[in-house]
Amino acid sequence: MTGFGGRHSSPEGPLPRTDGFGFPAPRYEPARYEVPPYVTGGFEPIGRAGTAARPGPGILARHDDVTGPLAEPDWWSYRSSDHPDHPLNARSGDGRAAGRDDLPPTHPSAPLPPRPPGVWDRLRPRPETDDDETVATPLLPGGPLDTPGHGGQTSGPVGASRSSDPEDADDDMTVSHAPQTGEGSDWDDQTGGLEVIGAHVEEDAPRRRGRRGRRSQEGAGDGPPAGSDPAGAGDDALVHDPAFGEDIPVKPYDPRTGRARRRRNPIAVLASLLVLAGIVVGIVLGGQKLIELVDPTAKDYTGQGTGEVSIRVQGGDTLSDIGRTLTEADVVASVAPFVEAAEDNAAAVGIQPGVYTMRLQMSGQAALDRLLDPASRMLSRVTIPEGLTVERTLARIAEETGRPVEEFRAAAADPAALGLPAYANGQLEGFLFPATYDVEPDDAPVDVLRGMVAQFNEVAGRIQLEQRAAAMGRTPLEVVTVASMIQSETRLDEERADVGQVIYNRLDQGIPLGIDATLAYALDKSGNDLTVTDLQTDGPYNTRTRVGLPPTPISSPGEASLEAALAPSTGNLLYYVLESEEGSHFFTSDYAEFQAARQRCADAGLGCGG
Repeated sequence: MTGFGGRHSSPEGPLPRTDGFGFPAPRYEPARYEVPPYVTGGFEPIGRAGTAARPGPGILARHDDVTGPLAEPDWWSYRSSDHPDHPLNARSGDGRAAGRDDLPPTHPSAPLPPRPPGVWDRLRPRPETDDDETVATPLLPGGPLDTPGHGGQTSGPVGASRSSDPEDADDDMTVSHAPQTGEGSDWDDQTGGLEVIGAHVEEDAPRRRGRRGRRSQEGAGDGPPAGSDPAGAGDDALVHDPAFGEDIPVKPYDPRTGRARRRRNPIAVLASLLVLAGIVVGIVLGGQKLIELVDPTAKDYTGQGTGEVSIRVQGGDTLSDIGRTLTEADVVASVAPFVEAAEDNAAAVGIQPGVYTMRLQMSGQAALDRLLDPASRMLSRVTIPEGLTVERTLARIAEETGRPVEEFRAAAADPAALGLPAYANGQLEGFLFPATYDVEPDDAPVDVLRGMVAQFNEVAGRIQLEQRAAAMGRTPLEVVTVASMIQSETRLDEERADVGQVIYNRLDQGIPLGIDATLAYALDKSGNDLTVTDLQTDGPYNTRTRVGLPPTPISSPGEASLEAALAPSTGNLLYYVLESEEGSHFFTSDYAEFQAARQRCADAGLGCGG
């Protein structure tokens, strides 16, 4: 079969056609009608008397009497059961009833009767057409097929060839597609009489590819040879259109025009790059401005600002906390610029808590610089030296801060609000630790005193005051009181342990301490201002007339004096006396040596009175 819808052909040639219906008449095939001997029982087949039947292939002849093929009935040529003489026709019955005695009886080996009438019998006969054998024709008349068919076969000659030249190994197959467009050709039949666009234009010859094709193009040059006309009739060839009676100009196709590359001007390229760079810069700057508009946290003032405003930096504030404080006071426009400036400056971690004098509407960098300037910090730095009493300490704070001393006295009158340790028994004396303090303008007096007591508790905890006092058999308050006397009796750290040893030896032996500083504390005088009458005054702080320690500390001892009270020197020292203007003392356990040293002090005018 050559394709779908094609006519059938057999190896024996075309079938003979019958008249009328266009169906082929049945062929006689002897082999189909040979009857085996075991069927006829050795009798001669009907209709073949006097003839000997040939044995079928592969059948062993067992009897001499062999039947032959049955005679072909005449009614087989009727082709249809509608024929009036057909034995199956209803008008004739079975044939015998109609007086048809010439019909042979039915034989078991007889061929099957024709198929009963059906749809195919009612089909009209096909009109008389060419009865030539079915042959394969090209897809387009006048041109071979250019592609292989199914299974690699083609229905016509293929106009393609391959070169055996090794240099043409990469050449593609050259295929001819030229249709016939002349008068009376089958091209119009294929299109049904329709006009085919471009059918009158002759296509260029196929171009060869590969190395041979490139050499042929180089030999031919870039364009057509001089004097040639690619279109056949000049640059503007005219093709006559018989349908409309017009001459259509046809411009030949030049492949070079479609592939020509435009040469770029360097100046134009440079200008394009500059324009592109400008667009990028504009996008970046515009994006920054847009972010500032959308995100107000990115706004920033410029310059050093104007006016004056005070802000407080709390203890533990982070850079973001400080930035928010500055933003609320309108010192900076937003937090981000200040934080960015502070993160780039390592000194920013040194911003101390306190009150600062700032300006309004400063840039983030300017605000940071001002916070790092000590002159902008609004505070009173108060230094409390060792050995001052509570009264003198309050006066010093009031003097340094410029605030009324009555405010601090009122705060000192409520020791329970100051955080005193339990062993202080509600006494503030001796527990305002000597150190340097920064007092802010808006710090409350009670907060200032509470800070000083907190500093004492921190030092006492570090030197383990309570534990070591218990190991000595003393109370913490007794140790603080001894330390306050040591602080008042000497200015040299190397003598503090010896003074402490003298005090403890006298306490252990029941000898009055004889320290005039305790009496001076009670009388609110300096030790050099005491008179003979003052020395005879009887009171709990007169250690000349009373044995034991005074009821309270007499000053605020420093850490060195506290340490000396916890770790005195060794020996049986009982006396000491001033022997130089630098404050050094002479220590002894012998009373006679003490009297001699005391005379030397008086002679030197050092204030060693009777």
